[in-house]
Amino acid sequence: MVLNYIWISFFCIAFVIATIKLCFFGDTEVFPAIMDSTFDTAKTAFEISLGLTGVLSLWLGIMKIGERGGLINALARVLSPVMTKLFPDIPKNHPVFGNMFMNISANMLGLDNAATPLGLKTMEGLQQLNSQKDTATNPMIMFLVLNTSGLTIVPVSILVYRAQMGAAQPTDVFLPILLATFAATLGGIVITSVYQKINLFNRTLILTLGGACLAVAALVWGFSRLDRETMDTVAANFANVLLLLIVMLFIISGLRKRINAYDAFVEGAKEGFQTAVRIIPYLVAMLVAIGVFRASGALDWLVEGLRSMFESFGVAAEWVGALPTALMKPLSGSGARGMMVDTMTNYGADSFVGRLSCIFQGSTDTTFYILAVYFGAVGVTKTRHAVVCGLLADLVGIVAAIFICYLFFAD
Repeated sequence: MVLNYIWISFFCIAFVIATIKLCFFGDTEVFPAIMDSTFDTAKTAFEISLGLTGVLSLWLGIMKIGERGGLINALARVLSPVMTKLFPDIPKNHPVFGNMFMNISANMLGLDNAATPLGLKTMEGLQQLNSQKDTATNPMIMFLVLNTSGLTIVPVSILVYRAQMGAAQPTDVFLPILLATFAATLGGIVITSVYQKINLFNRTLILTLGGACLAVAALVWGFSRLDRETMDTVAANFANVLLLLIVMLFIISGLRKRINAYDAFVEGAKEGFQTAVRIIPYLVAMLVAIGVFRASGALDWLVEGLRSMFESFGVAAEWVGALPTALMKPLSGSGARGMMVDTMTNYGADSFVGRLSCIFQGSTDTTFYILAVYFGAVGVTKTRHAVVCGLLADLVGIVAAIFICYLFFAD
């Protein structure tokens, strides 16, 4: 229901803004631009779904080998003590914990193409436990908030963009991104736990979250001791080497159990194709609405309004120049990427605003895209508090990014 209101709001706001621009400013290009956007984004949505078909087929095929080989169940048993505290509605040692961990790990390594099929597989498992098939469960919402908060350890693509834009040291945003995305994820867990009345003050979760904080601190310390070339090499290769290792572990688990790995892969790949087709309508609906909102100029008006408001209160507003990336990120990953590149082009890759736009890009994930695709794949229409928790986690990431950028890069 919340997605329905948001979807309608995008169109209504876009129409009002476009009408004002036409009637009061004589902008005769705004309505053609909006209509062009509807066709372009519908085409983009289909192309994304088409591109996902191969990726989904590949990874769901690999996952099927892992299921039959027992690797997913083994992983679920290892993670169960922690995950049952954070997802109390899921039975202990349930295989969905293994899929969930694989998805979160892929996100942490910046492997979006691998994370999406693993996430869809997790949602299918959670839907099997759902007694009301059209309504999001607490575990679904917690899982999606963990996805939308976008915890990323190796932001390879952002570092590559910075290098292409001529940054003197492309990796100088690595540590700020890691801290901002960790803040968003931790904030998302706390916010969702409050909604779902999950007790975070128990020994298991305190040790786990505390250990995660120590791990992040260790990564920050380790990478801070590397020179730029070494950091680039490690960031570019670590995720891919680990990904190939995971694939080999799945295949070896199948060989160990003497299963027909080829037949298992084909069966899983068929599920991937069906899933890709199923998400097309949801993806088209959301991306078209976002495209219309953007083409109307509503986003530009919002940014300038915020800039004027903060300046009127005497608050430093240089960070507002990077805000389009932050506002676009929950709506569209490619749109936010475009905003980031545009910001670095206009302000400079090594400017405060240019760096902040990169930190915004890495601090959170595409909330509405994830909710539309993941809920759409399993037929959930009543999202309950998923949108609110996801956007609040994004807000935590945005605020953290601003403070961290001032800490690292303010003159």
